[in-house]
Amino acid sequence: MNNKVVIITGASSGIGKALAFEFASRGSKIVLAARNTEKLNEVENELRAKGTEVLSVTTDVSIEEDCKNLIKQSVETFGAIDVLINNAGISMRALFEDLELSVLKKLMDVNFWGTVYCTKYAMPFITKSKGSVVGVISIAGYIGLPARTGYSASKYAIRGFLDTLRVENLKTGVHVLVAAPGFTASNVRSVALTADGSSQGETPREEDKMMSAEECARLITNAVVKRKRELIMTFIEGKFTVWLKKWFPSLLDKLAYNHMAKEPNSPLK
Repeated sequence: MNNKVVIITGASSGIGKALAFEFASRGSKIVLAARNTEKLNEVENELRAKGTEVLSVTTDVSIEEDCKNLIKQSVETFGAIDVLINNAGISMRALFEDLELSVLKKLMDVNFWGTVYCTKYAMPFITKSKGSVVGVISIAGYIGLPARTGYSASKYAIRGFLDTLRVENLKTGVHVLVAAPGFTASNVRSVALTADGSSQGETPREEDKMMSAEECARLITNAVVKRKRELIMTFIEGKFTVWLKKWFPSLLDKLAYNHMAKEPNSPLK
């Protein structure tokens, strides 16, 4: 990864920020993208202090022109793109019957369309460098998580999009990775949307017992280096869950329902 140009969306916190430091530690040039300019600048300053070549671009990935500008500035600054990590995303928690459709649309705009927009404008440069397109999804992209219809739908959509992109690029040398963390310590749950689109405000889970964002970033970076096609992290909430989905889907439905119903203030009964 030395001297490779790596774009990371959702880079101001959580897994995205951890990915920036992980790739930087391996000598990469980093492009940070996120909506929060202040936090973005903080990460940029931390990386510069470590000697990393870095560019930060305030970006709302749900806006196509923002994504186009992100790629344009990256190429103007560094001359190439080697890795695009589509990490930006938001979550939600509410039963579908209570959910305002605008919330579901927002999830798709950020999670799915953000991935599509950034990938579309980056592809000519990634094709030229025979680089990597990465989508950070979730175990929710393999199983239907109750009270997360919008989140699961968007993550399934990303997986379908990137799996197809991989097949289309069998002869171009482009590498496509779908990375699925299990429950990882981050702020994604505290800022998750409720039925009316307001922020949840606090996480319903014990963040300190989850995989750290730094460990998640290390695994993703290794998977990029090895050019893996798929990365499912954690065993019980990751690999084993996907195995159950294949062989015992009805059992998994019940287990998923019961597990999510145990969350504090869960909308599930």
